[in-house]
Amino acid sequence: MQIASATLAELAAALRARELSSDELTRAYLGRIEQHDPRLNSFVTVTGEQALAQASAADAILGRGEGGPLTGIPLAHKDIFCTDGVLTTCGSRMLANFTAPYDATAVANLQAAGTVLLGKTNMDEFAMGSSNETSHFGAVRNPWDTERVPGGSSGGSAAAVAAGLVAAATGTDTGGSIRQPAALCGITGLKPTYGRVSRYGMIAFASSLDQGGVLTRSAEDAALLLGAMAGFDPRDSTSVDTPVPDYAATLGDDLAGLRIGLPREYFGDGVDAGVGTAIEAALAELRALGAETVEISLPNSHLAVPTYYVIAPAECSANLARFDGVRYGHRCDAPRDLEDLYKRSRSEGFGPEVKRRIMIGTYALSAGYYDAYYLKAQRVRRLIGDDFRRAFEQVDVIAGPTAPTTAFRLGERVDDPITMYLSDIFTIAANLAGLPGVSLPAGFADGLPVGLQLIGDHFAEGRLLNVGHRFQQATDWHRKVPQAYA
Repeated sequence: MQIASATLAELAAALRARELSSDELTRAYLGRIEQHDPRLNSFVTVTGEQALAQASAADAILGRGEGGPLTGIPLAHKDIFCTDGVLTTCGSRMLANFTAPYDATAVANLQAAGTVLLGKTNMDEFAMGSSNETSHFGAVRNPWDTERVPGGSSGGSAAAVAAGLVAAATGTDTGGSIRQPAALCGITGLKPTYGRVSRYGMIAFASSLDQGGVLTRSAEDAALLLGAMAGFDPRDSTSVDTPVPDYAATLGDDLAGLRIGLPREYFGDGVDAGVGTAIEAALAELRALGAETVEISLPNSHLAVPTYYVIAPAECSANLARFDGVRYGHRCDAPRDLEDLYKRSRSEGFGPEVKRRIMIGTYALSAGYYDAYYLKAQRVRRLIGDDFRRAFEQVDVIAGPTAPTTAFRLGERVDDPITMYLSDIFTIAANLAGLPGVSLPAGFADGLPVGLQLIGDHFAEGRLLNVGHRFQQATDWHRKVPQAYA
């Protein structure tokens, strides 16, 4: 079995058949991390000793004929999820020495399912970025071209999965931070409905937008992981008490009669020609599988980016106020007084992009500007949600490109935040509306991966995964691995 291109489902079947052990599989991935990650910088922490201990325990369970579909599967967590006894840095100097004293619920759920933790993946600082260049630990590189970005903020997870350094990884998506890096790295990335996966232990960026999800090689893999991660959590006030379906059970459903909405706003100017060609070919494949495409409109979609960049910074300003140098995290040396402690600890601990967003958010929430900016943005957010509600009265899913371009070069947009923010132009609206979305590998443009995005109605993850799985049964884009890592 070629580990680099193997799906989680295939590895699980091999483990249950005892064709290989979890120990062997874990050692193989640790070897690949040691060999390839110095070039990619996709990991912040590698937990080799812990992983081998967990693999040994998983083998004992499998040897007794027990365990579930994820028992013994090695994976990695984005370094925004708290992991008991392991560094949780959020890609920031502020938390560079923070060891979490507990597990996030998503981590605990996957651990209970028998997974093996290989380590924590690199990310944009506090999940703020679209290129994985804002990390305190250095930029992550795209395995398809190491002079290009992997996307962000879950770029470390995306690069690690794409290069076959890990079977699957978790991520978080605030404005596209799972789907956009999945597209740029040529893998599958699923953002569930807001509230489907607990945010307890997931360090907050923008609380009304953040949602944990998965980066995998296939839709089938995403279904297996989401089924284990999801569920109601009383420790998260935004967690939804709705039963978690068996996502794997509906993967093979027929697509005959499926109505796919194509927003005219997603297919106009701004989409690279090569990206557009790949998306049209993917849509033709879905039509060949029995689906029908219907042109629709999301008239307020052009307001998604400015709306997001008022709401998200405002919420980040509030959430990051707790990092003050007093209780945990970075503390400046020899502060003169409390005010000096606050100022220097935060100035030294946060990077430029985080500071930019804190300043924007604080301004938007300040006296005299709250109504003009934050309140107005929330009203526009409602209009964007209403657009989707009307669209789903006509169609079952909405499709379009995940990102308007393929992966751009490292450093190309660092000094142009507006252009950088437009990288998420097609993904942000789903977060504002709390909807699930998935990015599927859909071809290449100039040798770089292109992602097809599908957006569903609330709690329609099963439908999205069904469409993705049928598409991947008919294509092999999700099987492609960069030559250097095959």
